[in-house]
Amino acid sequence: MNFFKENINVNFMAIKKYTFTLSIVCLVLAMFLLVSKGLNFGIDFQGGTIVQLKYDKKADISLIRQSLKTHEEFSNVIVTEFGSEEEVIIKLSNVSKNISNDMGDIVAKILKNTGNFEVRRVDIVGAKVGGELREAGILAFSLSILVIIIYITLRFEWRFSIASIMALLHDVGITIGAIIIFNIDVNLDILAAILTIVGYSLNDTIIVFDRIREKLKDSKNAQLKDIVNEAISGTISRTTLTSLTTFFVVLTLYLFGGEILNGFSLTLLVGVIVGTYSSIFIAASFLFILNFDVLKYRKSEYDKVKKKKENDRLREMYEGGVV
Repeated sequence: MNFFKENINVNFMAIKKYTFTLSIVCLVLAMFLLVSKGLNFGIDFQGGTIVQLKYDKKADISLIRQSLKTHEEFSNVIVTEFGSEEEVIIKLSNVSKNISNDMGDIVAKILKNTGNFEVRRVDIVGAKVGGELREAGILAFSLSILVIIIYITLRFEWRFSIASIMALLHDVGITIGAIIIFNIDVNLDILAAILTIVGYSLNDTIIVFDRIREKLKDSKNAQLKDIVNEAISGTISRTTLTSLTTFFVVLTLYLFGGEILNGFSLTLLVGVIVGTYSSIFIAASFLFILNFDVLKYRKSEYDKVKKKKENDRLREMYEGGVV
């Protein structure tokens, strides 16, 4: 199925200076936020307590917060709505010193004058466990990226490899910036979302690069700009359909999945948009920065084919007893 008419040829590379400038601005902003503000680690990675309450009418957030902060152990409490005006989430970055005490009962006792409610959920993660989860998550993410880089390096000619890696870092960097801007708590589900984005973005980039390599072999054109434009135009229907399908699924998850999935789905939404944008405008643009030479590449590929044929001929001679 073609989303656009066949044989379409759009000059995407004509605006590569503008798209590169936009990406650089976004990346610089993301790095600035990462250094100045940092990631907001959630309960999974930091340790702490989450208590979810359900009121029979609109919850008075300010009264709840004020009531809790009169007790020392709740001095750093965060109280927010959760999906509706009747439900609230209470977050503490520390864990009760006496785990035997039910935090839900403690909160219910303190807030008895704030209205009628029920305690729907109590999650407690120790600081040590949170630190171990954070270290394990960072290690898993780093190893995943390392394996992907090794695969890309073996899969493509070195300029394609570097361009793929740079596009991957571009997508992850901007997504992390969005996580900080939207103040999303970084938990295990957000780490899973980032790894999903890595796979999605890499898949899109590889498809575009495979089409570029096909054009390099089949086309008589020696201009890299024309070859890249033809290759991206040839995959634009597939890219659009895949991206829109994924986007609307994740958008539905964000709109109707509830508060607990908002951070995960919002991260995926940003990642899908950025990944699609980079596969069209950014990834192939790195080939120009790396001074990719079409004629040298074709000569290199020709030499590889010639060498393979020579090796096959020598093998046949050896097996036939000639050598």
